[in-house]
Amino acid sequence: MHYISTRDASHKASLSEAIARGIAPDGGLYVPGEFPHFTTRQFEGVTELPEIGARLLAPFAEGDPLAGELEAICREAFNFPAPLVPLDQAPAPASVLELFHGPTCAFKDFGARFLAACLERIRRNAPRKLTILVATSGDTGGAVAAAFHNKPWVEVAVLYPKGLVSERQAQQLSCWGGNVRTFAVKGSFDDCQRMVKEAFLDPALKESHQLSSANSINIGRLLPQMVYYAKSSLELWRQLGRRPNYIIPTGNLGNAMACVWARHVGLPIGEIVLATNANQTVTDYLRSGEWQPRASVPTLASAMDVGNPSNMERLRALHPEFEELQGQVGASSVDDIEIRGTLRRDSHELDRVWCPHTATAAKVYRRMLSRGARGHWVIVSTAHPAKFNDIVEPQTGREVPVPPALATLLSLPRQETELEPSLQALRTQLQHT
Repeated sequence: MHYISTRDASHKASLSEAIARGIAPDGGLYVPGEFPHFTTRQFEGVTELPEIGARLLAPFAEGDPLAGELEAICREAFNFPAPLVPLDQAPAPASVLELFHGPTCAFKDFGARFLAACLERIRRNAPRKLTILVATSGDTGGAVAAAFHNKPWVEVAVLYPKGLVSERQAQQLSCWGGNVRTFAVKGSFDDCQRMVKEAFLDPALKESHQLSSANSINIGRLLPQMVYYAKSSLELWRQLGRRPNYIIPTGNLGNAMACVWARHVGLPIGEIVLATNANQTVTDYLRSGEWQPRASVPTLASAMDVGNPSNMERLRALHPEFEELQGQVGASSVDDIEIRGTLRRDSHELDRVWCPHTATAAKVYRRMLSRGARGHWVIVSTAHPAKFNDIVEPQTGREVPVPPALATLLSLPRQETELEPSLQALRTQLQHT
């Protein structure tokens, strides 16, 4: 298996090379040169995340040094559950895929831990430290920091938009110290993402640092996220004898892209609907066919506040014809008023307390039903509501218990540096370490 750039198929890399680089030299994103194909029979008797992960990802690592260590990597990364919970009080058949049971209570833990396990093996005999740059709109930075904290072979720089994440998210991003440096950027998430991309192309930083990325632009983040879609779809396929449909809260499109890839390789997945917030770049594109990135706007679902989603490049590489792409995914936008209303309504009617991002998917679920949608729907729950207590509790009137892992992080002192939204400001900080 080799990986190619979305911008130049003649540029090829092994899995280890693609993970270590993060982004292709031409600025494109790595995608598989070809996709394997599976049948459900190939997963018979396999029900747990680590075992499903090892089987699903084996073709993607074929011929790479990581292939022989894939089972150990999956056991190390997927050591917490991703339960599929029936939504018994829902108006039509539905389940919730809970992806918030990891160490930082968000779905990003799956990809971050897998990436860390891979890079630790790739860098085993490397002569100098790796520097990981990560732009975050909320949850990615905390998951990456947790996965790489105190590992002696790596330095981590986390960039987040100051004042545009929840208070508890900000705490999770800045409580680490040691080999993790946190920068509160005076701008938007798109500024943070632009700074990271510019850093990879900057000659001075290329000379002084061995750079890699832990955003979903890194193939090592995206591949493992396919695993929970494999597990949940197989589980429902065996129970129901039909393909479940998924509604996925999305900002940078990484989580959604993993689901699209999982379906593409043969997992029993039906419709895929993207739930966005008031940042409507993706929904507008799927309606009009015109790709028009724009400045992001702040919303209650802050981790989805992305105006120029990186992974659209991968989605368009997989389905280059717009009419074909329209037939592969749907999208629906939810504004802050609807988020508040969904938090209140579902707390009362379904006895479920969502995070604001999951609430976008829950709203789209009801919207789909009102339009006559059928089948079994899976609402993808991306983060624990305790991370957004300042939003959730006033709407639901219910106190959200804090998971033990989150409580530990909330008790630590914050350590961060404010940063202007420019490559020069980032370069200066990185070169003075």
